Amino acid sequence: MSAILLRKQLTRDDSYIWPRLSPSTQSTLKSHLLACVQREDAKTISKKLCDTVSELASGILPDGGWPELLPFMFQCVTSNSPRLQESALLMFAQLSQYIGETLIPDLSTLHSVFLQCLASSSNSDVRIAALGAAINFIQCLSSSADRDRFQDLLPVMIETLTEALNRGQEATAQEALELLIELAGTEPRFLKRQLVNVVGSMLQIAEADSLEEGTRHLAIEFVITLAEARERAPGMMRKLPQFISRLFAILMKMLLDIEDDPAWHNAESEDEDAGESSNYSVGQECLDRLSISLGGNTIVPVASELLPTFLAAPEWQKHHAALITLAQIAEGCSKVMIKNLEQVLTMVLNSFQNPHPRVRWAAINAIGQLSTDLGPDLQVQYHQRVLPALAAAMDDFQNPRVQVSGLCL
Repeated sequence: MSAILLRKQLTRDDSYIWPRLSPSTQSTLKSHLLACVQREDAKTISKKLCDTVSELASGILPDGGWPELLPFMFQCVTSNSPRLQESALLMFAQLSQYIGETLIPDLSTLHSVFLQCLASSSNSDVRIAALGAAINFIQCLSSSADRDRFQDLLPVMIETLTEALNRGQEATAQEALELLIELAGTEPRFLKRQLVNVVGSMLQIAEADSLEEGTRHLAIEFVITLAEARERAPGMMRKLPQFISRLFAILMKMLLDIEDDPAWHNAESEDEDAGESSNYSVGQECLDRLSISLGGNTIVPVASELLPTFLAAPEWQKHHAALITLAQIAEGCSKVMIKNLEQVLTMVLNSFQNPHPRVRWAAINAIGQLSTDLGPDLQVQYHQRVLPALAAAMDDFQNPRVQVSGLCL
């Protein structure tokens, strides 16, 4: 608590007391902070101390106000103590965010330090801290040539993730994934040279049913984030059609994770999403984001391969998933789907006769979404087929949810 209070007092904008302290008090305080970092064993307290040191340093290090700090940090990170290594890396990570330009003169040394910690440390906390520090430092580099000097770190960065998974340390793996997602969003080009290996690893994680949902969802988020990085890395993901097909199949499979909740049928619950899992929700959202990111020319051919298979299957969940998929990709693929409107509409209208109410509801939902995204072409050309189908749905008195959906549309 004292470390937190000290940090707030020293760095708060409205009461920045550091300049008011005498030089001797400043020197004593800096020495005391570094001594505390060196001897503190409790992890939570150690992290708070690192926060305090980093925030204070961000204000005084650029002007030469703490010349002892960087030598101290390099001494810690090259020591034999995993705790001190982690502390130094946590501070490097924060300083990279606050005052990264101050660290650029030490670029070569930092490269060696990060590589050593990522490749050689057997301590997962040290490796995660090194991953965070490396990613933060890469993000602070304005020169692509400087960023390229860290390319050889990427395999061991990914290895940090895979080793955590192999050891069953999913919490650590999720930390690594969150850091890598940040890198994918801000510096997607850094991943370009090794894109096949990186994306392949992420999809392998996403396909692993033995892993926690949270881990698999983060792996998917990484790939979706790359797909969305159109401005920073235009067309990068489009060059990997085999991976796009694989990701699309993963997302459609997630839509199968839905329960046939009895309350849904009778409209006893106001929640139209009754029975839907987190898997289902993530799959639905990511299909929308993927189609908007990559567009119809990329997504429609992939969807055209998978949708007929799902619609031909006996399971109602697969019919439902196909219809939800059509609705989700319509916005991003509208220009291409309009050219195949007859085929798309036939898929949906055939499902109005499906024996399962949730499939019929999904068909009505799809018509509503397609009317928005493919209109007015759909309404003008096919109203004579759509309106009778909706009218028939309104007569479905045994399934109020389906009936109400037809009425609302």
